[in-house]
Amino acid sequence: MTNSDAPGHPANGITDYADWIGRTERQTDIATEAPLRGLEALLDHEGAPADTLPPLGHWLYFLPSVAQAGIGEDGHPRKGGFLPPVPLPRRMWAGGRLRFQAPIPLGAMLERVSTILSVTTKQGKEGPLVFVTVQHEVSADGRSAVSEEHDIVYRVAADPSAGPAPVRRLPAAQTPDAKRRLTADPVRLFRFSALTFNGHRIHYDRDYARDVEAYPGLVVHGPYQAVLLIDHFRRSVPGATVARFDFRGRAPLFDTDPFELCLTRPAAGPCLLWTADMQGGVAMQAELEVA
Repeated sequence: MTNSDAPGHPANGITDYADWIGRTERQTDIATEAPLRGLEALLDHEGAPADTLPPLGHWLYFLPSVAQAGIGEDGHPRKGGFLPPVPLPRRMWAGGRLRFQAPIPLGAMLERVSTILSVTTKQGKEGPLVFVTVQHEVSADGRSAVSEEHDIVYRVAADPSAGPAPVRRLPAAQTPDAKRRLTADPVRLFRFSALTFNGHRIHYDRDYARDVEAYPGLVVHGPYQAVLLIDHFRRSVPGATVARFDFRGRAPLFDTDPFELCLTRPAAGPCLLWTADMQGGVAMQAELEVA
């Protein structure tokens, strides 16, 4: 089979990548304590970690181990392999939907089975967008623990000569019951990148973020915002067990200004969480249900 006939490499570039749908990948790991200690330190929690992982703690494991020769210009692993080789240069974590089925104890043998559920092409204001949804099924000591759907978006190249693109954030529809202000300084962003072995340069290389991807500052990771929102909930509602967490990025956040973690608990229905800039514009929004 020639390269032009291979899945995802048609002559006209973007395809529907139908041959990638249903692909699976299996990985194993051990829920060791050291990464969890690092996360607890980043979140300003003192003392020894709990004997089970917090919600989203499984993101500290199954980290990419691509050789340095396989890293692209943006710091991500080069495209291809398990994920389709989408010919769009910018890629980001767009959101996810998680169900927490059982606690993951420290020291557990972990297995993650990943399956590509869909690859969808849409037309955005700046050009084509490709959305890839991957399902992850995580088990601990043979017991189902987390079911996750992970959305990745691929975008066209930025035009740095035009300057940073304006960021439009819609205001929140609710008034928060609890909020906490943070500044995502470069050290915080670097430490989260280190914990998750994330080499994406938009989170630590200001020159690259500005001159190549046309951002006004370093970008706050989507998964870091998700972790902060769950941590904000756990601080506000101690002892609660998270059963469901769905989140979606609405607009980027940068290290140039503080932002707020917001939570409201309606009389009925799920808890609502979001990150907001100092003008109240939403960057990430989420829903959370307890067991």
